[in-house]
Amino acid sequence: MVRTKTHQLSQFLLVLIVIFVCSCKGAKVVSDGTIDSRLSAKSVIKSHYQNTFDFKTLSGKVKMDYSDGTSSKSFSVSLRMEKDKAIWISAPLSIVKAYITPTRVSFYNKLQNEYFDGDFSYLSNLLGTEIDFKMLQNLLLGEALLDLRSEKYELSITESTYQLKPRIAKELYKMLFKVEPKNYKMAVQQLAQPSEERLLEISYENYQKVDNQVLPNEVKIKAITDDTDSRVNLEYRNMELNRKLNFPYKIPNGYKEIVLE
Repeated sequence: MVRTKTHQLSQFLLVLIVIFVCSCKGAKVVSDGTIDSRLSAKSVIKSHYQNTFDFKTLSGKVKMDYSDGTSSKSFSVSLRMEKDKAIWISAPLSIVKAYITPTRVSFYNKLQNEYFDGDFSYLSNLLGTEIDFKMLQNLLLGEALLDLRSEKYELSITESTYQLKPRIAKELYKMLFKVEPKNYKMAVQQLAQPSEERLLEISYENYQKVDNQVLPNEVKIKAITDDTDSRVNLEYRNMELNRKLNFPYKIPNGYKEIVLE
């Protein structure tokens, strides 16, 4: 069946609710949380990448709250993840299950007896920018969606964050990254496409330590298009690193395929 654009975004966000958390590596650089006005943009970016989340597997629970302005949902899911390879999510009683790899986006819903199984092109088209597995990982770990080392940025200081904007403005996109000073993780990141009335904003309310690794504790995601305003709040609970995990996933027989256009 063909879905409307509004329903597509809601379906996508429900999957994202069911997808987020993940990855990276480096020697830790931690300050006392005080802004240092002497730092350059290059220094802030370097420190950010030195503090990326280092793990082989990650597992735990994620409490999720979703709202699209007319309805809201709240539930918890089980999360299992293997760095750079797989993200597996299961709602209670396996009512909704998702399995994401670098080449595959798949989920099914027992309540509607339907499933989606495809690549990242749908997500990219829907949000108006290229989306891939790495970006999903970074989003949920408080790490930059884009590689900040690939171009030059202007640094400004706010009351509590280092603010980075591209030195050369993009023609179609506006980007903003705010880095918190304690762990050099993201405080806020925004990708906007004003001409298309699109905005993706991710705010990281606070961070927690898991086996000496710094992981977001609460994440707020806002996705706005010309006709939708969807919000997703995530809270990570009982997170564990580097356990041996499996990722059972099979689309049930007889389910209807969701055609997302």
